[in-house]
Amino acid sequence: MASATLPLLAYNRNMPLTAEQQSLLDQPFTSKIFIQGKAGTGKTTAGVHRLKQLLASGVPAHQILVFVPQRTLAAPYLAVTGDEIGVAHSLITTMTLGGLARRMVDLFWPIISREGGFAHPNQPPHFLTLETAQYYMAHLVRPLIETQGLFESLTINRNRIYSQILDNLNKSAIVGFPYQEIGARLKSAWIGNIEQLNIYDDVQSSVDRFRQFCLDHNLLDFSLQVEIFRQHLWPLPLCRDYLSKTHRHIIVDNVEEDTPVSHDILRDWLPAFDSAVLIFDEDAGYRFFLGADVLSGASLYQSCDTHLVFQANLVNTPGIAQLKGGIQSVIAQLQSRPEEHTLQLSEAVRDVLVTPDRELKYFPAMINWTAEQVAALIKDGVPPGEIVILAPFMSDVLRFSLGEQLDACGVPYQSHRPSRALRDEPATQTLLTLASVAYPAWGLTPQRTNLALALMHSIEGLDLVRAQLLTNLVYQEKSEVLPLKPFEAVPLNLRERITYHVGARYDRLREWLGSATEDEGENLDFFLSRLFGEVISQPGYGFHNDLEGANTVATLIESIQKFRWTVHQHLPGEEFAIGKEYVHMVQDGVIAAQYIRSWESRSPDAVFLAPAYTFLISNQPVDYQFWLDIGSPSWYQRLDQPLTHPYVLSRHWQDGHLWDAEDELAAAHETLGRLTIGLLNRCRKKVYIGMNAVDIRGYENRGLLIRIINDVWRRSLKGTS
Repeated sequence: MASATLPLLAYNRNMPLTAEQQSLLDQPFTSKIFIQGKAGTGKTTAGVHRLKQLLASGVPAHQILVFVPQRTLAAPYLAVTGDEIGVAHSLITTMTLGGLARRMVDLFWPIISREGGFAHPNQPPHFLTLETAQYYMAHLVRPLIETQGLFESLTINRNRIYSQILDNLNKSAIVGFPYQEIGARLKSAWIGNIEQLNIYDDVQSSVDRFRQFCLDHNLLDFSLQVEIFRQHLWPLPLCRDYLSKTHRHIIVDNVEEDTPVSHDILRDWLPAFDSAVLIFDEDAGYRFFLGADVLSGASLYQSCDTHLVFQANLVNTPGIAQLKGGIQSVIAQLQSRPEEHTLQLSEAVRDVLVTPDRELKYFPAMINWTAEQVAALIKDGVPPGEIVILAPFMSDVLRFSLGEQLDACGVPYQSHRPSRALRDEPATQTLLTLASVAYPAWGLTPQRTNLALALMHSIEGLDLVRAQLLTNLVYQEKSEVLPLKPFEAVPLNLRERITYHVGARYDRLREWLGSATEDEGENLDFFLSRLFGEVISQPGYGFHNDLEGANTVATLIESIQKFRWTVHQHLPGEEFAIGKEYVHMVQDGVIAAQYIRSWESRSPDAVFLAPAYTFLISNQPVDYQFWLDIGSPSWYQRLDQPLTHPYVLSRHWQDGHLWDAEDELAAAHETLGRLTIGLLNRCRKKVYIGMNAVDIRGYENRGLLIRIINDVWRRSLKGTS
């Protein structure tokens, strides 16, 4: 299946280079070049051609480093170099800050393990994923919550507590301040009730315990990897010499989305390269909540000898360009900033801004309108891959409702929600429920409803009503052996209702579950791989020809493998089955790590459903965008994160300043401006506005974005702003 970036690359390869892009290729291979411009001006395409130019000139592929804030952003460079005859794209190194830190820590571990404070410097390190880090955090913090009352005034889910504590640790590492200051920094900006100050103390206590636990057991989460690299390896001449001799040329893309520590390292490292290209996107910084620092990234131009500005937009039509200007003008007025000129808006804005031709009062009406418009576009010949449907969050209700309507209209679609918990995927619930049934010694007795759902998803032709009936007749809870009776235990008069075809498939599944657990030492990932391959993906079962389900299962198995490789030994004084521990972790809602597979599987033959920020980070323009639920404040409000604060934990926060309502409002305006302009920079033809008068909870929609859109529409009718 095509990579998410392939349609964009094909589009760019068929276009002649602009004068601005050619100006990069005219620079000597001894120069350090800083390129800046808005999205859609061809900066990445120019960077790709620079890479091809380096290869064509005879520079060995292994001497070229592509440095990005997120692995998926390196895809254009890998895809193009893979087309070059005689060039193995795998020889070109692509790296993030996390990847660099991990490689260097792993390589130089014997040198820095003792200096880093690890209790067992002569033993190898164990690198944690997001999931395993949350597992160990839960292992340490859960008992304190239950016995000592930590975070007792909070009502959020446990997994959010663990993830926000880890986020604080990560912020300290990538911003560059001691993790011991996290609690004090958060407390210094708080102006609310005193209970929150106690919560921040609990955060600091949890952070301290987790870091000490990692040092005691040679465990390195992301924050510790970065800290060890920054504090102990980067100043080391041996490490610097190794990196300088290995990589002679560097291309850094999306500088604005990277972190202050990344920028510090690049600033020190640039003089050692023969050539460098740094690409900076204006009006961006979408990864701010993950530590991105636009100001720090912009300062890197001072370390370059050539500064190029790309201005020619290769994506927007004049109408989209005017729409951007109109939104920027309204937001500038909201921020009480003087405007430099009077913006003229013509009817071209109304040509690219499509609003419903009828009042859409309720949420379902908006969904129906969206599906109708998408189907009409495809009927008119628009490729499905040129259409995206966006919302601030792609909730289960929104995704399900959209999916049903798109299916009814015959529209192919796919969705991507990177923050969705593993436990929320039906495929995950099905496999782990069946595993709990197969291993009764775990004591994880599934509820009858969950088992009925698992059987329904596993066996083709079994609806929920008959699945519940079958479960009630064959399931023996709290059994010390396989708790499923054979189909022949079902009364004769009910077998025909369930059907013998379903009964035969159920018996095969039951017999397989009973025989597969005879090897009690089998690992959970092996068990699930066999279960999927030998039974439930076969004809007559629920996952036969289910590609989306197969992708989820592959992600689940990879997640279990990484968990097993890290949690390879019992915690002190405890005995447990790793498979059982993993199931517990998923039930607690631990979020799966971002797997590259889920980004690369985007098809050009399907409409893409995603959160707005997910689409932005994919860095690919399309012809048509649908913005749904624009009355929602989620387009600009910060996430509710009571244990952390991205602004307070940034490098630019002034010590002693209190975060108040004015700061919150200014942040909302900045976020909305960054998000909407970023989306429009990636839109070629039209934006469809999905707005309903009443939101899904029954409240009137009066969000800031809907007011801005209405204001721009009115200005276009008047002809001036």
